[in-house]
Amino acid sequence: MDNSVGEASQGSVRPSDNALVEQFRAIAELRGDVAWIVDAASGALCYISPSVRELLGYDAAYVARQLASQDADAPLSALCAGLPERLARFAAGDLSRRELLRHFELVRPDGGMVPVEVRSTLLSDAGGKPGALVGVLRDATAERARADEKRRFASMLNHEFRTPLSTIDGAVQRLEATATQADEPTRQRYRKIQAAVDRLIGMLDQYLSPDRMDEIGSKRQPDSVSPALLLEEAAAQVGAAGGQALVERSGLPPLIRAQPSALRLALKVLVDNALQYSPPGQPILLAGHATADGIALSVRDRGNGVPAAEIATIFDKGYRGSNAVGQGSGLGLYMARSVIEVHGGTIDVQNGPSSGAVFKIWLPAQRAAGKTVAPVGSNSDNSGNQHTREGTARK
Repeated sequence: MDNSVGEASQGSVRPSDNALVEQFRAIAELRGDVAWIVDAASGALCYISPSVRELLGYDAAYVARQLASQDADAPLSALCAGLPERLARFAAGDLSRRELLRHFELVRPDGGMVPVEVRSTLLSDAGGKPGALVGVLRDATAERARADEKRRFASMLNHEFRTPLSTIDGAVQRLEATATQADEPTRQRYRKIQAAVDRLIGMLDQYLSPDRMDEIGSKRQPDSVSPALLLEEAAAQVGAAGGQALVERSGLPPLIRAQPSALRLALKVLVDNALQYSPPGQPILLAGHATADGIALSVRDRGNGVPAAEIATIFDKGYRGSNAVGQGSGLGLYMARSVIEVHGGTIDVQNGPSSGAVFKIWLPAQRAAGKTVAPVGSNSDNSGNQHTREGTARK
């Protein structure tokens, strides 16, 4: 055993060589900043990474004494918290607490707090009895900072989007209430605007609220959606804006695991961008196809493209290009990238061979079975059939 932890190991029960191999294999699979091994029978520390001093400010010998004291108020007692209960459940055949993931704030000698993630698992010996508790302790400071940044972003995003949406909502309600002499097509347009506003406000409440933004980057609720349906809905969005959309798809799976509202939001940002920069009368190309390890979706316009010097920064928060038109906060593409990255995908932009910009989304292969979410504002059959087609949508 490493000399740097030898002092911590004195007086503890040393597992056999084979058990050590198994323990270190498990530690390597768990992955973390500080690896540790505790003997299950005695609770004595067998090993802890020397990096514990750098992360928490304690040496291995101090950690060993803390754990041996079984003081529940000791700074590092959280490492083995609940071990007797876990052992009792394991002996009774209950494996629900064999592996645990916990989050704590540990106290350094200087009084500072370090947010950590502790993952541990019970390893059994050849006879099936628990021999050791092995685990890893990871510094969660950066993760905490990202969560704080997401909360600030969510607050700003809600303000930037909710204020104009509330203005539109109030104006449309007044139009509907006062336009008693309006013909039916006009009233129908009012209702469509109202429905669109309600849908966007609902997305703010359900997906972009501060609580939901806290989950971004940490977990994603499982769901499924048809990628073909997403393209059809994007085409309907183009048509509702008075534009023309060409849809091409090939080999797309019927369903993928994803948050439908999130992907709709990302595509809506790209379509809005294409509508803003496309010359009148020029179609927007929406495409989707299967790749070797996932699916690719793209939105192509026929505008002037993205200046080469701005391609690397166009997805940055608050960034607005030199050719930006109209008012904006520079959050749309940043938000789209955030959504796609949560799904484990990527998003980038390239200029077309002759004109325009091509925004490409890649999502990993995560096929799912089950019912898809119903279409919003689209007459698609939601079949997700794998074929190639071209069509137009125009209001």
